[in-house]
Amino acid sequence: MTSTLLEQLSSMTVVVADTGDLEAIRTFQPRDATTNPSLILAAAKIPAYQNLIDHSLRSSRKRIGNNASPKEVVNEALDQICIVFGNEILKLIPGRVSTEVDARLSFDKEGTIEKARKLIALYSELGVSKDRILIKIASTWQGIKAAETLEKEGIHCNLTLLFNFCQAATCAEAGVTLISPFVGRILDWYKANTGRESYSGEEDPGVISVTSIFNYFKFNNYKTEVMGASFRNIEEIKELAGCDLLTISPKLLSQLNEDVTPLPMKLDAKKPNFVQPKVQIDQAMFKKMMNDDPMASEKLDEGIKNFSNAIEELELMLFDRLNILENDKAVALSV
Repeated sequence: MTSTLLEQLSSMTVVVADTGDLEAIRTFQPRDATTNPSLILAAAKIPAYQNLIDHSLRSSRKRIGNNASPKEVVNEALDQICIVFGNEILKLIPGRVSTEVDARLSFDKEGTIEKARKLIALYSELGVSKDRILIKIASTWQGIKAAETLEKEGIHCNLTLLFNFCQAATCAEAGVTLISPFVGRILDWYKANTGRESYSGEEDPGVISVTSIFNYFKFNNYKTEVMGASFRNIEEIKELAGCDLLTISPKLLSQLNEDVTPLPMKLDAKKPNFVQPKVQIDQAMFKKMMNDDPMASEKLDEGIKNFSNAIEELELMLFDRLNILENDKAVALSV
């Protein structure tokens, strides 16, 4: 029987589901799964998951007390909802789930560390080992330095919103567990800023970037894993076959599962192309390299802004739902 592209890809790369939708994860049965504020927001809007939202709000009220303000309850629930969805995902997969620190802390090293420790503690209360959790942090200088501290504590990190070599090399030197370079968002920038409407898979700028980072890591024996993310089409995915991990949306997973064309390995950790020896990047150099790369700096800022907006929209949803739950409870008690 002919193997699908998804089956072939899974034989050489760890396939990760890029979604908060539990049914999609159940369907494709990936090893790992990733979430972010936008994906959690999308999942929270699915009626079938209303019970998980309500559970998060009720447990948050119970945790911080009846005298806490609605704002305090919602702030607590933002953490609880990530843990609740993450725990449900872990029931469906054998590997790890990535849970993201509030994007509004992206330039706050100490705030990021504190939030990451809290998320791990909340998972621990549910009996989930920290080895099954990747804490997602934006690849700012502060975020990378926070991850460096957390990794020394045994808290594994996934550095996200990563768009160039500078960010990747700094993450590797910091000893982070995994990076998520954003293939499709790099392509989006080049299409918007060059006027060019399409790129073949092999000349896709996002593919080229991840290929370079992968070979640099393997040539220099870094332990940091590379997980390509944010794909726009299956051609990008095919060009990165052999990458450590690829996190893929349900839509593209479906396309891969319907295609039976042969899939050659494009990246091989045992045979990396020569690139360059290790580079050391300090904060001043990091800042300069980011400023000199408008694509990376613009997409990083845009990504943080969009994730922050998703969190704020989720907050409004939680406020509305909390009001309904507590009004219903008050009515029931008065009867």
